[in-house]
Amino acid sequence: MSPDRRRSLLALLVLAQALYVLGVAAAGYATTALGQHIVLSTRPIDPRDLLYGDFVRLRYGISEVPASLWREPATSPRRRQNVYVLLAAGPDSLSTAIGVYASAPRPAAGQAVLRGWITDVYARSLGLRYGLERYYVPEGNGLRLEAAGRRRPLRVRVSIAPWGQSRITSVR
Repeated sequence: MSPDRRRSLLALLVLAQALYVLGVAAAGYATTALGQHIVLSTRPIDPRDLLYGDFVRLRYGISEVPASLWREPATSPRRRQNVYVLLAAGPDSLSTAIGVYASAPRPAAGQAVLRGWITDVYARSLGLRYGLERYYVPEGNGLRLEAAGRRRPLRVRVSIAPWGQSRITSVR
């Protein structure tokens, strides 16, 4: 292979890597800017990690839902299954689960769909995760958030992009 061909392939490889990094960053910003915003209630758990610094591990009110919300009568829910949770604004503008689906449902006005997966299947409930269970905070703020969460539930604002990606935008 000629040196000119190698240089052009190397330049193409470097350009592809740069575009990938920029794309990941742009997707995060687009999720916040273009996404539908919901508010969830949570309580923090264990806010410190020696390797990663301060973060708040969150457990949402929608992390365990009644099994009666399973809306796929032809199949049974199973562990590690990807699911779509239909949310509606409830009291105090907090979002609550109104259905769990194996395929994405069409939300009505005032509803949102959050992607997740089943962690546990119990007789009367389903354990769910959403990939939103860790929120990194500036050094020294993790214990403050944990203390505030013991007094009353924290409110987490989540942005859900039209293509399904979600991210935490704030914790209060």
